[in-house]
Amino acid sequence: MIAVVDVCSGNLRSVERALAKVGADVVVTRDADVVRRADKIVMPGQGAFGIFMRGLVERDLGEAVREAIASGRPYLGICLGMQVLFETSEEQGPIAGLGVIAGHVVRLVPPTPAIKVPHIGWNQCVHQRPDPLLDGIADGAYLYFDHSYHARPADPALVTLAADHGVPITAAIRKDNLFACQFHPEKSQTVGLQLLHNFVARP
Repeated sequence: MIAVVDVCSGNLRSVERALAKVGADVVVTRDADVVRRADKIVMPGQGAFGIFMRGLVERDLGEAVREAIASGRPYLGICLGMQVLFETSEEQGPIAGLGVIAGHVVRLVPPTPAIKVPHIGWNQCVHQRPDPLLDGIADGAYLYFDHSYHARPADPALVTLAADHGVPITAAIRKDNLFACQFHPEKSQTVGLQLLHNFVARP
């Protein structure tokens, strides 16, 4: 069973539908005990970092997610579900994250006003290193983004996909059983479904 963590972030049903489309047994939950029992964890997220973190803490979901990752179960973080893994975010902050990944989340500051923030729409993603969740996804494939802040991992070797929006963007990271992406696979059509299929199909 795959638990989709519900922190009232708005895009849960599209994630649930996309996972079901690729054959997943999915439950959307706000229950930390369900997260602890799940075989795999998916945490999508949209909105403000601080509000999202408060929801995780108030429902004990943050600790349940930490435990799941520490136990070695597969974890997929999407957008804010990636950002909250880091130590801090400067959005309305600094605000502490879950601290699973060393590094920080900072505002997108392109070098020219012609490059708009938030970064919304399709952008090309370049492979930085092989990853099983990227099987069947071409180097240079386009994926869908919607964000104003981006993660800077302390260890650049964690970056599996990179994009550019006037500044380099960490599009996806891998650390052991944890994979997380700044883009929205559930909104990225065939390419996004391929990534979700790879996550569901792997043990």
